[in-house]
Amino acid sequence: MTAAQLSTAPVSEEEKDPFLIALGERLRALRSRRGLTRKALAKLADVSERHLANVESGVGNASIQLLRQITTVLNCTLAEMIGDETATSPEWLMIREILRGRSDEELAQARAALASLFDAPTSEGARRQRIALIGLRGAGKSSLGRMLADYWMVPFVELGREVEILAGCDIAEIHALYGPNAYRRYERRALEDIIGRYPRAVIATPGGIVSDPATYNLLLSHCYTVWVKAAPKDHMARVLAQGDTRPMMGNREAMEDLKSILESRAAFYSKADLSFDTSDMTQETAYVALLEQLRDNVMR
Repeated sequence: MTAAQLSTAPVSEEEKDPFLIALGERLRALRSRRGLTRKALAKLADVSERHLANVESGVGNASIQLLRQITTVLNCTLAEMIGDETATSPEWLMIREILRGRSDEELAQARAALASLFDAPTSEGARRQRIALIGLRGAGKSSLGRMLADYWMVPFVELGREVEILAGCDIAEIHALYGPNAYRRYERRALEDIIGRYPRAVIATPGGIVSDPATYNLLLSHCYTVWVKAAPKDHMARVLAQGDTRPMMGNREAMEDLKSILESRAAFYSKADLSFDTSDMTQETAYVALLEQLRDNVMR
C-alpha cells in the first residue's frame, strides 16, 4: 500500500482516538452554534474543507495553528475547543465572561466570594485560629512554626509528615512508586484530616502545595496563610546548612533552577494573607518580627 493510500485508508471505530473523536464533536457543535456550514467555516478559516471534515469525524490530527484559525472564526477559545472544564456548559461560559478582563484584585474578590459560598464552612474567626506557613524549603517554615506553636501553646503540624503517615512511606517513595498525582491526592487527604482534627494549630506545608489549585484553595479557605519567603541565596544556604547537599549534586545550574521555581510560584504564594521575608535575618529576629505582625490578627 502506498503512502497516499495509507493517508486516505478508512479508520475503524476501534482505531479512532477518543480525544480526537471528542474534539471533532465539539468542533461540529461550535460550528452549528454559530450557524456555519463546514464549507463556510473552511473558507473563512482558510483551511481545507476535506481536512476539516476529517477533524470533525475524529480522524484528522489537527495542528495548533489549524485550531487557532478555526477558533478565530468561531469566536471561541482553544480551551473551549479542546474540552477544558470551564467550557463544558453555558453556566461555565457565562461565569468566564463575567471574569474576563478583571484585575487581579477583582479576581481575588471573586475567588473569596465563591469560597465563602461553597468551600468555607468555618467563620473568619475560626480560620484565623490555624496558621499555615507556605513557601519554598529553606525559608524557615518549620523552625518559625515550632516557635509560634510553642508561644500560642497549640499543636505544630508538618503536612509533609502527615502525608507520609497516611501513605505509609516517605515522600520520595510515594513519587517513585505511585507518581506525582498520587502524592497530590495524599496531600489533599492529609490536609482535610488536619483541618478536621485541629481547630487551632500552626501548620508547615511543603513548598509545592500551590501546584494543586484544589488543595491550595482548601488551605486558603481554612487557614490564615503566611508566605515565608527569602532570597534565593538564603534558601540555598539554609538547605545546605541542614546537611542536605541534594540541591547541588550534579546540578551546576541549581541556583538558576531555584530562581525559576520561585518565579513560577510567586503569583500563587502571593495569595497568602501575609508575606514575611526572612532574608538576612537570624531565626530569633525573624520569629520576633513575625510574631509582632501576627499578634493583632490571629490566635486571639
